[in-house]
Amino acid sequence: MVDKDLLKQIIIENIELVKSIDYFKREVILEDSMPYVFVGLRRVGKSYLLYQRIHELIKSGEQWDSILLINFEDERLLNFKVEDFNNLIEAHYQLFNKKPILFLDEIQIIEGWEKFARRMVDSKYLIYITGSNAKMLSKEIATTLGGRFLIFEVFPYNFCEFLIAKQIKHNSTDIYSTEKKAIIINKFNEFLNYGGLPEIINIKAKRNYLNNIFQKIYLGDIALRNDINNIYALKYIPNKIAETIRSSLSYTRLTNLIKRLDVKVGKATIIQYIEMIKDSFLLFTINNIDSKFSEKITNPKYYFYDTGLLNLFLINQTPALLENLVAIYLIQNCDNESIYFFNNNSYEIDFYIPEKNLAIQVCYSLSSEETKARETKALIDFSKFRNCNKLFIITFDEEYEIEKNDKIIKVIPMWKILLNYSHLLQ
Repeated sequence: MVDKDLLKQIIIENIELVKSIDYFKREVILEDSMPYVFVGLRRVGKSYLLYQRIHELIKSGEQWDSILLINFEDERLLNFKVEDFNNLIEAHYQLFNKKPILFLDEIQIIEGWEKFARRMVDSKYLIYITGSNAKMLSKEIATTLGGRFLIFEVFPYNFCEFLIAKQIKHNSTDIYSTEKKAIIINKFNEFLNYGGLPEIINIKAKRNYLNNIFQKIYLGDIALRNDINNIYALKYIPNKIAETIRSSLSYTRLTNLIKRLDVKVGKATIIQYIEMIKDSFLLFTINNIDSKFSEKITNPKYYFYDTGLLNLFLINQTPALLENLVAIYLIQNCDNESIYFFNNNSYEIDFYIPEKNLAIQVCYSLSSEETKARETKALIDFSKFRNCNKLFIITFDEEYEIEKNDKIIKVIPMWKILLNYSHLLQ
């Protein structure tokens, strides 16, 4: 049992922390009086969303003594068990004699947390929870919570947020100014290479920071939490996936790639490890719409939730970073289950969204006539096969239209899409 006086100390300290903290306000709209679970990659800003929500509630009339914020990664709470939740509530009542609003950070550390969370909601407590593991969204936990929580997936900063955090103002007319456009493209290149994790904005040793984050995910969130023994196999999976980021990758091929490194591992173990890596929000997958059901699951394309983390494993692979950034943009703005790629062995389409009648190719540059002809032909052939009319090629910084066979293909720079200066998903 955790000492109740210690809990009181932590409650008071955390109130003072949130009062003093300087946070970046993200454009997030939450339902009033609804409990939430915030999930996402480590260091993506889930805690700061809690701080933002607390300040919003204070501005709306709540009092500071209504706030009960606990971060379960606090080393003083190493022995915290599910039965200590009652002590936590009692400690707040003894301090302030009122019903608290609960903010429970990284709650997945506490085994059995979901039963406590459901009981609190049933008892009419307002509660906000964060976690860095997708198992928080599992069917078992969802059943236990009984649909009482709204799930909010937190992503790294988008490019607009990145520029705001950098204190770089911009508007749609800036693209006509050579100087301002150059600044935007320069920052886009930084965003592409180092990603959008909030803390990286003001860090000079960006690669070291990203490597430390990866090590925490790899060793803490995955290896330690899942009691993995074959550390080498686990370590090489993200590396090999990064090397093949623009192609589909089967479990069998990935297993063989790992074995070539003199690491003893079976396919069943690789499959298990991949699910653990996905649970940590390091990777997500997109399936081939032209595959049989079994192949959709076993031969997907993999992408990283943050391009900075992907770039740890790449050398001069900007085209791969650009395609990964497009994938992140799409899952941020569409249902992940509605995004596909297409490959029928004759040609491949990078992204296809049937609901929006939209096909996308990603190409860093179309300056080569051979590349331009290949990407154009693939889109034209696909548009006939699937009766798809919205055709795009996303580039780093090229923009024009291609007219061919009564079809129009729009060539658009990714930075314009991210700044909402060019519309893709309408």
